[in-house]
Amino acid sequence: MEEIRNEEVQDETIQNEAAGAETTTAEKTSDQDTASNQSSGTASTDSVNEDGEEKNSEEAEVVKEDAAKEESASGEPEKKGFFSKKKKEKDKRDQQIEELTDRVQRQMAEFDNFRKRSEKEKSAMFEVGAKSVLEKILPTVDNFERGFANLSEEQKQDAFAQGMEKVYRQLLTALEGIGVKPIEAVGQPFDPNFHNAVMHVEDEEAGENVVVEEFQKGYMYRDNVLRHSMVKVAN
Repeated sequence: MEEIRNEEVQDETIQNEAAGAETTTAEKTSDQDTASNQSSGTASTDSVNEDGEEKNSEEAEVVKEDAAKEESASGEPEKKGFFSKKKKEKDKRDQQIEELTDRVQRQMAEFDNFRKRSEKEKSAMFEVGAKSVLEKILPTVDNFERGFANLSEEQKQDAFAQGMEKVYRQLLTALEGIGVKPIEAVGQPFDPNFHNAVMHVEDEEAGENVVVEEFQKGYMYRDNVLRHSMVKVAN
């Protein structure tokens, strides 16, 4: 009887172990299925996420493009207005520069004309002053000439007369150095611009309107008549 019971106990133990093994195998199989399901679910979720990210990036790009278009559309008139304002300011400045340049050029031209006019006036004043002084010196020259004309040949050899003649020559040299020259008269055609006729004579040997005698010598100061020659005209 004991042997039969032992055999039964062994059979139950074997059956229990077999059932435990089947249970373990089923649990492993269920664990594998769960893992596979989880992996497939993760893959599908990843694919869904990737599709969503692509759509979101595309939508973001579209939004950026629209925003850029709006900014460009809204910024064009402002930019245009800024440049047009700057151009107007530049044109205004150019106009002011032209006006100031024209004013400066006019003032420079006026100053140049004033300078030339002043120099001309100074020169004219100097000419008038010099002419006034020379006119007062000429009578002294006339007196020298009249004195030498009345000297005899013996008197001209006198030391005093020779000294006076040297003074006379020196005076003429000084006058010639400042532009005073005698006017040619005797033998020249009468010219009212240079000669002053105080006498008229009929002379068949002389030509018509020819100066035959000079009573007082005339002088030129540069290009102006300092004193007309006092002459006698024939025919």
